[in-house]
Amino acid sequence: MSKFIMTILAVITLIVVLGMGVYNRLVSGDENVTAAWSEVVNQYKRRADLIPNLVNTVKGFAAQEKDVLTSVVEARAKASSIQVSADSLKDPATFEKFTQAQDQLSGALSRLLVTVERYPQLKSDQHFLDLQRQLEGTENRVTVARRRYVSAVKDYNLTVRKFPGNIISGIMGFTTKPNFSVANEKEISTPPTVDFNKTPATAQ
Repeated sequence: MSKFIMTILAVITLIVVLGMGVYNRLVSGDENVTAAWSEVVNQYKRRADLIPNLVNTVKGFAAQEKDVLTSVVEARAKASSIQVSADSLKDPATFEKFTQAQDQLSGALSRLLVTVERYPQLKSDQHFLDLQRQLEGTENRVTVARRRYVSAVKDYNLTVRKFPGNIISGIMGFTTKPNFSVANEKEISTPPTVDFNKTPATAQ
């Protein structure tokens, strides 16, 4: 076998080995993103499951806060109506719609928690305090899940876009995954504070 042919075979072997390595990284990255996204969705569902009890408890002490309570219920209904799965990561429009709905629900919950400050009796209710702990824990888990998703997507997208990953991904059909927007960075970095035990400046 001539030296030239041996060189060609060595080059082909190297290309195949490198290609297999990149492909395996793409597969692993895709699986990591899917798993991270599933955890984000699970934690959002956990939060949504807490909201009916939270709203009903607040209503028992502050039924007059109808507008705030209604906004939370409507935001939850909107967020829950958007069905997402791993396939949603192939549809940036669905991803964006879902994340915007969840952000709107976060805003509605924040307004509700500000309203709670005006009702000391509600803040001292044991059932409400239990919901506080569950909600606080869930918000923290949401933040952690989102952070892990951001990290997984960053690693995966870099592999897809950088050479030689861009060649392998193009051939094998791997595409970049959507990520949370810059507007969400503060929420991702810092979990929201859920504290019903503060003493309001003025109580009604």
